[in-house]
Amino acid sequence: MTTPASSQNTKRAAVRKALDSHKVYVSAQRFSGGSYQARVLVDGEAYWVDEFRLSQLRQGLTPAELELTPAADD
Repeated sequence: MTTPASSQNTKRAAVRKALDSHKVYVSAQRFSGGSYQARVLVDGEAYWVDEFRLSQLRQGLTPAELELTPAADD
Protein backbone atom coordinates (compact mmCIF):
# COMPACT_ATOMS: atom_id res chain seq x y z
CA MET A 1 0.00 0.00 0.00
CA THR A 2 1.30 3.43 -0.92
CA THR A 3 1.23 6.02 1.80
CA PRO A 4 0.73 9.71 1.08
CA ALA A 5 4.27 10.40 2.33
CA SER A 6 5.93 7.86 0.01
CA SER A 7 3.86 9.12 -2.90
CA GLN A 8 4.98 12.68 -2.19
CA ASN A 9 8.63 11.56 -1.92
CA THR A 10 8.38 9.84 -5.31
CA LYS A 11 6.96 12.99 -6.90
CA ARG A 12 9.66 15.17 -5.34
CA ALA A 13 12.38 12.80 -6.60
CA ALA A 14 10.98 13.03 -10.13
CA VAL A 15 10.96 16.84 -10.00
CA ARG A 16 14.52 16.89 -8.61
CA LYS A 17 15.71 14.63 -11.42
CA ALA A 18 14.06 16.83 -14.06
CA LEU A 19 15.60 19.99 -12.61
CA ASP A 20 19.07 18.42 -12.37
CA SER A 21 19.11 17.30 -16.01
CA HIS A 22 20.59 19.63 -18.57
CA LYS A 23 18.62 21.12 -21.41
CA VAL A 24 19.60 20.30 -25.00
CA TYR A 25 18.64 22.83 -27.67
CA VAL A 26 19.15 22.11 -31.38
CA SER A 27 20.23 25.39 -32.98
CA ALA A 28 21.11 24.10 -36.48
CA GLN A 29 20.91 20.94 -38.54
CA ARG A 30 22.66 19.81 -41.69
CA PHE A 31 22.25 16.83 -43.94
CA SER A 32 25.10 15.93 -46.28
CA GLY A 33 25.88 12.72 -48.13
CA GLY A 34 23.34 10.76 -46.12
CA SER A 35 24.71 11.88 -42.75
CA TYR A 36 23.05 14.11 -40.19
CA GLN A 37 24.69 16.63 -37.90
CA ALA A 38 23.12 18.95 -35.38
CA ARG A 39 24.59 21.95 -33.62
CA VAL A 40 23.32 21.77 -30.06
CA LEU A 41 23.52 24.09 -27.10
CA VAL A 42 24.05 22.41 -23.75
CA ASP A 43 24.54 24.55 -20.65
CA GLY A 44 25.55 27.53 -22.78
CA GLU A 45 28.14 25.69 -24.89
CA ALA A 46 27.71 24.68 -28.56
CA TYR A 47 28.64 21.27 -30.00
CA TRP A 48 28.28 19.56 -33.39
CA VAL A 49 26.93 16.04 -32.86
CA ASP A 50 25.64 13.16 -34.94
CA GLU A 51 22.26 11.51 -34.46
CA PHE A 52 23.57 8.96 -31.95
CA ARG A 53 25.28 11.56 -29.73
CA LEU A 54 22.18 13.75 -29.87
CA SER A 55 20.07 10.90 -28.55
CA GLN A 56 22.61 10.26 -25.78
CA LEU A 57 22.51 13.93 -24.76
CA ARG A 58 18.72 13.83 -24.69
CA GLN A 59 18.88 10.76 -22.44
CA GLY A 60 20.83 12.77 -19.87
CA LEU A 61 24.50 12.16 -20.61
CA THR A 62 26.72 15.22 -20.36
CA PRO A 63 29.09 16.51 -23.05
CA ALA A 64 32.00 15.68 -20.73
CA GLU A 65 30.83 12.07 -20.43
CA LEU A 66 30.67 11.87 -24.24
CA GLU A 67 34.06 13.62 -24.55
CA LEU A 68 32.61 16.26 -26.88
CA THR A 69 34.67 19.23 -27.98
CA PRO A 70 32.95 22.63 -28.11
CA ALA A 71 32.22 23.86 -31.63
CA ALA A 72 34.39 26.62 -33.05
CA ASP A 73 32.59 29.91 -33.56
CA ASP A 74 31.31 30.10 -37.12
